[in-house]
Amino acid sequence: MTAVGMERWQNRVAVVTGASSGIGATLTRQLVAAGVIVVALARRVPRLEELREQLPDDQRSRLHIRQCDVTSVESVESAFDWIETELGGADILINNAGKLEGGQLVTMSLDTMQQILQTNVMGVVSCTQRVFQSLRKRKTPGHVVIMNSIVGHYLFNPLPGSLQELNIYPATKHALTAITELLRQEFRDFKTHIKVTSISPGLVDTEMVPQAYKRLPLLQPEDVANAIMYALATPPHVQVHELTLKPMGEPF
Repeated sequence: MTAVGMERWQNRVAVVTGASSGIGATLTRQLVAAGVIVVALARRVPRLEELREQLPDDQRSRLHIRQCDVTSVESVESAFDWIETELGGADILINNAGKLEGGQLVTMSLDTMQQILQTNVMGVVSCTQRVFQSLRKRKTPGHVVIMNSIVGHYLFNPLPGSLQELNIYPATKHALTAITELLRQEFRDFKTHIKVTSISPGLVDTEMVPQAYKRLPLLQPEDVANAIMYALATPPHVQVHELTLKPMGEPF
């Protein structure tokens, strides 16, 4: 049964980056179940194939899988060229791919920080540009969702007795907060009907969260996926610009 408010997205095309695990995989299942055609993008194709195998038989045809590294312009261009040719373009973009590596800003590898920047910021920009171009050309409504974080709004202190390990990550998420507002203004000024939503969760029980934090209250991937589905299901005149989720009892 289609979720209330998702009817208009039935048989439309959604692209989910970072779809091989966690929030991306969970959201992919929910979108497919709602009748959306989903292109799942990730570097780990075997994980995407496992995801497809886990779907009910009558839903598998709605899931397309493509290898894509959002840090590579060539990889992004190839993926979206395929989407344009085979499916006619994307209507929904879920910018979910992200990278976090523990370490201190003053000592960690610059190469590692470049990878985090390229994944968390430029990957969002390059994917969003392609979807914007397609939606504008087709003159059709769309929705861009950006996976932000509470650290895209403020910084919390590390656990007692430990060093701060977030390094460049909060800076990339603060950039996404600014990018969300920039996109809202640009989509408006280009006279489009494209919504943009920033989703800012606290700690989520995914592969990316350091083990030391897993003893704290955590959101589940389903919680965040449900929030995204809520934003997508809002009426055409309603734009959920920023949505923050925290687990009950979070100490930050």
